[in-house]
Amino acid sequence: LTPLLPHIDHRNRGMRTRLGCLSHKSDSYNDFTAILPDKPNRALKRLSTEEATRWADSFDVLLSHKYGLAAFRAFLKTEFSEENLEFWLACEDFKKTRSTAKLASKAQRIFEEFIDVQAPREVNIDFQTRELTRRNMQEPSLSCFDQAQGKVHSLMEKDSYPRFLRSKIYTDLLSQTQRRLS
Repeated sequence: LTPLLPHIDHRNRGMRTRLGCLSHKSDSYNDFTAILPDKPNRALKRLSTEEATRWADSFDVLLSHKYGLAAFRAFLKTEFSEENLEFWLACEDFKKTRSTAKLASKAQRIFEEFIDVQAPREVNIDFQTRELTRRNMQEPSLSCFDQAQGKVHSLMEKDSYPRFLRSKIYTDLLSQTQRRLS
């Protein structure tokens, strides 16, 4: 019985830590600065109000901007749905694969992590798309995830992106960039 106690205690501590992290999650500007690609203050000095405002022009403008991507990722973390963005980014990286030797293993990793039923970071796609992607895995190509990636992109664009634009993370960020000008 005694050898089990440290194991149980360790799991309880881990659970407390995870629950503590959940209780601290918030949709705020500070959460965004914690994951900026550069040092937060330097990054914010480089980010202009005009750039941050352009993120509202289109979802693709947001995704193509380093800090826009970081802010959107921070927002998705508050909603516990960052796997969508991570899958989309993994697909973008996968499309740049030039080595045919690496293609199949990279495809398998992406499939197992995001597409397969019960994947650790399973994305929300319909059965037909999942099955088409599974068939594409028989002969992986640079386009084997195109349909699934398109569905996830569309889901983020129609669902998460409008909420991001209304979020405290985005509005606080805009306020910060505007305050610098005054």
